[in-house]
Amino acid sequence: MKTNWGAAFQIAAVYVGTVVGAGFATGREIVEFFSRFGFIGFISILMSGYIFIFLGSKLMRIAARIQATSYQELNEYLFGRLFGSVINLLMLLMLLGVCAVMLSGAGAVFEEQIGLSKYTGIFFTIGLSILVMILGTKGIFAVNTFVVPMMIAFSILLMIISISLPNFADQVLFIPFAEDGWKAVVAPFSYAAMNLSLAQAVLVPIATEIKDDQTIRWGGILGGGALTIILISSHFTLVMLPNLESYQIPMAVIMRTVASSFFWIYVFVIYGEIFTSVIGNVFGIERQVRKYIALPSIITVSFIFVICYFISLINYGTLLAYLYPIFGYLSIAFIVLLWMKPLDEGY
Repeated sequence: MKTNWGAAFQIAAVYVGTVVGAGFATGREIVEFFSRFGFIGFISILMSGYIFIFLGSKLMRIAARIQATSYQELNEYLFGRLFGSVINLLMLLMLLGVCAVMLSGAGAVFEEQIGLSKYTGIFFTIGLSILVMILGTKGIFAVNTFVVPMMIAFSILLMIISISLPNFADQVLFIPFAEDGWKAVVAPFSYAAMNLSLAQAVLVPIATEIKDDQTIRWGGILGGGALTIILISSHFTLVMLPNLESYQIPMAVIMRTVASSFFWIYVFVIYGEIFTSVIGNVFGIERQVRKYIALPSIITVSFIFVICYFISLINYGTLLAYLYPIFGYLSIAFIVLLWMKPLDEGY
């Protein structure tokens, strides 16, 4: 069957936009999982990239073949009805937690980079998200198709600038001491597991809507490849920043230093990526809640944002440092079963 390349690129954009959230776009998440481990972190990124390409594509193809309309149905297919229900409850809590991290990240962008209050950023993001959610999948496609190419372009630009710096090779090959260095070994698996298990909230219903297997396959490959490129380019940039763990938004600090003329555009791109993850996560939660409670979407979405708002009041860096690694370890079971499940089972 002929691949619909337009739809494949849209799937890839949504895949990237869902994964590239507050921690990814700001650089904080990449520092936490990879860059603080130096060259070992780079090796971990390559392993994560393979998982994103292979299992991201497989996840969507399975979802389309079993006609899953939400991540609940996919998890019940992978884990069975009993364990699937437990995993779905954990997923719901994780999605709420990550959505709160995204809102907190939006607040950090407004506070640290624009000079406005954190609450202005949070409430602005909530209002804008509700408007996009009214449009459904069309709104999500439109936002991601616009923001994701800009994110890739800026990541590559910063990497090119970093490569031209005199001590680049030394910094990339350097392996700093880390008391929790053992985390570098599990990082590629926990990081990819967390992002894939959360991304399924958006990828499952979208794959089912697209239906065409070849289009979905290439959408997963292109999306996973783009994520790998962004991870590598961001890592090469971040290792050039002294005391990289001390910043809430390290990528913006680098942009202000090495390419100040593009700084405000980049802040807009960071915010755009945070925003795409917010709407992606809320879209997935709303689809799940709708299976249990028959309420108008606007009421469900508003209620979700109320919960996320109160969680987001915790410091952004603290939220990310504690929640993301925990979510990653919980999600490893998900990618192990996804990897083991035959793609053509039952067909």
